[in-house]
Amino acid sequence: MSLDLLIRNGTIVDGSGAARYPGDVAVQDGRIVEIGRVRSAAERTIDADGLVVAPGFVDGHTHMDAQVAWDRIGSCSCWHGVTSVIMGNCGFALAPCRPEEREWFARCLTAVEDIPTEAMLAGIDWTWETFPEYLATVDRLPKAINYGAYIGHSALRMYAMGKRALSEPATEEDLARMTAAVKEAIRAGAMGFSSSRSTTHVTPDDTPVASRIAEWSEVDRLVGAMGELGAGIFQVGPDISGGPAQRAFLARLKRVALESGRPVMFGTISSRQGVDPNPWTYQLEFLDECAAAGARVWGQTTTRSINAIFSLKSYLPFDVLPAWRELRRLPLAEQKHRLADPVTRRALVADEARMKPRDNVFQGGGAATTDPRKPDYDNLYAMKDVEWNDPTVAQLAAARGQHPVEVMIDLALANDNQVFVQPLVNEHPDHVLGMLRHPRTLATFSDSGAHVCQEMGSSLQTHMLSYWVRAKEAFTLEQAVRKLSFDNAAAWGLADRGLLKVGYRADLVLFDPARVRPAMPTVEADLPGGARRLVQKAEGIAATIVNGAVTLENGKPTGRLPGALLHGPGAAR
Repeated sequence: MSLDLLIRNGTIVDGSGAARYPGDVAVQDGRIVEIGRVRSAAERTIDADGLVVAPGFVDGHTHMDAQVAWDRIGSCSCWHGVTSVIMGNCGFALAPCRPEEREWFARCLTAVEDIPTEAMLAGIDWTWETFPEYLATVDRLPKAINYGAYIGHSALRMYAMGKRALSEPATEEDLARMTAAVKEAIRAGAMGFSSSRSTTHVTPDDTPVASRIAEWSEVDRLVGAMGELGAGIFQVGPDISGGPAQRAFLARLKRVALESGRPVMFGTISSRQGVDPNPWTYQLEFLDECAAAGARVWGQTTTRSINAIFSLKSYLPFDVLPAWRELRRLPLAEQKHRLADPVTRRALVADEARMKPRDNVFQGGGAATTDPRKPDYDNLYAMKDVEWNDPTVAQLAAARGQHPVEVMIDLALANDNQVFVQPLVNEHPDHVLGMLRHPRTLATFSDSGAHVCQEMGSSLQTHMLSYWVRAKEAFTLEQAVRKLSFDNAAAWGLADRGLLKVGYRADLVLFDPARVRPAMPTVEADLPGGARRLVQKAEGIAATIVNGAVTLENGKPTGRLPGALLHGPGAAR
């Protein structure tokens, strides 16, 4: 019998961290069946001469819960070698949810994660209520990548308590109902339970999301439910509003990890925002202290700064100002016509002086675009390429002898797709490198599917390969591939993914190590209902293979949809 797929003449980087070697990879029935010099015939053969053959990348921090309903290919993650994602992070999920609360849930996701409400209402055939029903829906949906999901605390609390979830502690009856639902979700295949204590996570009414109302004793009970089953990960959005708040959060999180015995994950960042922020190394020391005490705690980090993205087609920092607000309601062509008018420009520049001054309140990407402070033009970059070496608006203003606002207007008029990047956290590459190198951090945290017009983290994998491997030589290719594949697969208990190994699922990515990198982002109106989002593709990836089927070739979808639902280790099957 011939093979389904044979990849010949590639350079194999198997995900283990071991040295690369030349070889072939044979695939049959969705699994790797032979590695080395393969003599068998195949229905399809790919010549991978000059290409690296690596395990598909795993992204454990996404918000693709809604997007999976309408986006069959799993963009933008799919363009960057990602073959498996985990969604439902930070307590935000679409299940459990009563039918009468669907629109409110959608609006919450809009408020927190900038997932357009109109896209969700137009794109989701919302037929589920319970979390197992949601997983069953994801299982049935046609998809080109693999999806796992957490049960989210805010969704669960709203389901169990109704509107009381937004203002009251849980009663014993509430806790019993939520505990049972967590156990039900783990047995149905949930990867774990997620929550948030982040002050940036608010409802459409600018009040704390339901998980932030919960007492820590409630978190103890719900994570403890996973401890009773011996399965499930606890992921939580941290309180990083300031140094004292972060220290208190981490101390309490350590107790949860020790008492429950479950793996715990939270985001590790470097920040100058907030009240008396801790040095970025504080979190790494905390990870080591937890390990020494016997707790399994992982930090999730990205590969670069986390940014607010501005453009003429999406948000600009000045949109909240009266003169700008009137202009920005107009069609793009009319905006450009008026921006070219000297009288209008003078009024717009003058209006900038009315902006709120900067303060020490921590702002995530959402608030930084919808409620911005007066820009620090020394920390606002005019994006020219993807190499992290762009000029600042302040530098350009000094060189041109112009006001920074005029510089931004001129650049936007010259290029509709001009993007401006404001780093919010992880501003210093050395800090990012320090976090990436720590043995208890995971290279994930793209937020893919969220902040769709505010941030652009979906390209972290190709950025890792192009910037930290090729440009900076901070990691070998073998080290980077392991961080993007096996380390993440192992952390989430995906026992047959993340390595090129006989018997493992044939999730593969073929790329040119000399060319792989993110492409420039653009703003596209390609969501259901015509809603807009940032789109960022990649260069140098020849093919992506999921469960043995080629899903992308040179960035183009093949129409194959072999993606699967990822079941957590506690699934009853």
